[in-house]
Amino acid sequence: MVLHLKKNILLFIVAFLPVLGFSQDVTIVNQFIRSMTDAQKEQIVYEFNADDRDDWHFLPWSSYERQGLPLKELRTEQKELVHKLLRSSLSDTGYKQTTEIIGLENVLAASSGDPVYRDPERYYVSIYGDPTQEDVWMWSFEGHHVALQFTTVADAVSYTPRFFGSNPGRIMEGERKGFSPLVNEEDMGLQLINMLSSDQQKIAIFSEKTFNDVLSFNKAVAEKPAPEGILVSNLTDDQKKLVMDIIYEYASTIPADQAMARISKIRKEELVEMRFAWAGATELGKAHYYRIQGKSFMIEFDNSQNNANHIHTVWRDFDGDFGRDLLKEHYNNHKHQH
Repeated sequence: MVLHLKKNILLFIVAFLPVLGFSQDVTIVNQFIRSMTDAQKEQIVYEFNADDRDDWHFLPWSSYERQGLPLKELRTEQKELVHKLLRSSLSDTGYKQTTEIIGLENVLAASSGDPVYRDPERYYVSIYGDPTQEDVWMWSFEGHHVALQFTTVADAVSYTPRFFGSNPGRIMEGERKGFSPLVNEEDMGLQLINMLSSDQQKIAIFSEKTFNDVLSFNKAVAEKPAPEGILVSNLTDDQKKLVMDIIYEYASTIPADQAMARISKIRKEELVEMRFAWAGATELGKAHYYRIQGKSFMIEFDNSQNNANHIHTVWRDFDGDFGRDLLKEHYNNHKHQH
C-alpha cells in the first residue's frame, strides 16, 4: 500500500515538473576534491577519458582491483562527504538500499570468520574529469554487491550501469530473520510469473535452468539479448501494471524527478517491444532469474547462488551506460557550435 501511495504521489508531482535536464549538485564533490591530499587526489581523480572509466565490478574488494580509494583510507570528514554525495546522487530508497547492502558485509564477516575479506570499509570512490572546471564528469562508488556510476553531461545525468546484490538474499536466522535489501525486487517478480496463466508461462519461461548470474555480468557494454519471453503488450492490464511497478521499484533508487521522467519515457516509447522473460523455478527458495527488456534498457534479476539465497540485480542501458548517449549528443551539439 505504501509503495503504491508513494508512486502515485510521485506520478502526480512529475506531471507538474517543467521539462528540463537534471544535474548533480557539484558543491559536495568539489568539497570532497578540496579535502584531498595530493597523494589522495592522484589515486581518486582521473582524466575523464581514462581507458578504465567503464571498468567495473561487483565482486568483493580483494577479488577485483578497483580504481580510486576505499572508505578505509579516507579521513572521517571525507567519508561523511562521500555519504553526502551518495545521498545527493540517489533517492532516499537508493541510499538506504546501498547502506543496507554494505551492512550485510558484517553478517558475512560473522558467518565466515573473515572480517578482512568481508569489510564494509572496502567500498571505493573514484572521480573522472574535473567537476570544478568542466560540465562533463563522472564519479563511481563500488565494492561487493554495489556498483554505482554517475555520469554528468551538462544538465543531464546517466545512472547506469547500476548494480545491487544481496548475500544472503534473505537472512535466515537470528534477530533479523527474513530481512533482505532486495525483497521487493524478488517478491514482485515471483508474483508476476505466478500471475501468468499456464499458456502465458509457456511463452514467458524461456529456460528451465538459470545461468548462475546476470547475463550482462560486468561487461563494459551490455549486449542486447535475443528477444525472449512474453511481450508485455500481450499481458492483461493487471499484469502490465505489475510489470511497470517492478520497473518503478528499480527506478526508485535514483532521484524522484529522474525516475519518473524515465518511467514516463518508457511508457510512451517502449511498451510495444518490451518483454518479460523468466528462467528457472517459480517459487521462493529455488533458483530463478528474470529479465525485463525494452528497446533502450534491461533489468536483470538472478537468485541462483548459495542455494538460491544470493541475489544479483542490474539495470543496463544499451546505448546509455556510462552516459554514452548523452556524450554523443553533447559532442555533436558542441561541434555544431563551432
